[in-house]
Amino acid sequence: MTWSVLSSGEGCSRRKKTDSAQKTDNCDSNLTVNLSSPVIAAFKVFQLELDTKHDKYERLVKLSRDITIDSKRTIFLLHRVTSVPGVEEVLTEADVKLDGVRQKIGMIAEEIRGEDLYQFHRAFTPGIQEYVEAVSFHHFIKHRTLISLEEINAKLVFVKDSDAKETAEGQQPIGAQQVLTFQVTPTDYLLGVADLTGELMRMCISSVGNGDMDTPFQVSMFLRQIHDGFSYIGNTGPYEVSKKLHTLRQSLSKVEDACYTLKVRGSEIPKHMLADVFSSRTSMIDQDEGVA
Repeated sequence: MTWSVLSSGEGCSRRKKTDSAQKTDNCDSNLTVNLSSPVIAAFKVFQLELDTKHDKYERLVKLSRDITIDSKRTIFLLHRVTSVPGVEEVLTEADVKLDGVRQKIGMIAEEIRGEDLYQFHRAFTPGIQEYVEAVSFHHFIKHRTLISLEEINAKLVFVKDSDAKETAEGQQPIGAQQVLTFQVTPTDYLLGVADLTGELMRMCISSVGNGDMDTPFQVSMFLRQIHDGFSYIGNTGPYEVSKKLHTLRQSLSKVEDACYTLKVRGSEIPKHMLADVFSSRTSMIDQDEGVA
């Protein structure tokens, strides 16, 4: 008796589930999407806008990677000035490479024309920082000074041919040119200059190994001025700038240690051994900082 009641109860529950599933299928089959609905039309517009924005973001990321690679190659090229007699040839070759980088930055300017810069800023900021580092390194080797933000932006003006074919009055004529500008933000400029200090430290050590005793002291004075400027900013500036301050201090301490060794023990150590001495002292400083 009990078994028959249980089995009949299970059968009822199964029939109820089957009936509810059939009703759900019937309801789904009766539902039709009205493609002419204004809500559907609005969401199609939103979909198109988001797809366009994401595609543009990906293109900017690829351009930023290309700018980073070319800028690093320029920096590696500029490090040869400590070991070759013809400095002008290296600087001229670096100018050609930097012109190629600026052309890619011009492509970024064309992509973000008419757009909000800060919507896409994270896509290309690594490449711009690397470009600032390369162009400031080139400027220091040539003039022994720091390039300003205005000088960097002055070279990022691009003239491109317009596609307009209208010649009516008040409209753009055939063959007209349009001017595009790209403005490096102050934050990208500061971060690029902070990265420059590491390259100057490497140039200082390698120049000593090649018998150049003047460059370390010039670099040391230059890095002190940059350190003073960043110290004035302190914690009031962007978060990324305060993080770079520790690396800047490390580079400055290594250069000052090299200058101390040259001044105090320069006459005791042969010139061909100075680079090895500085390399060993630099590794000792790194170990002490790691322990601290």
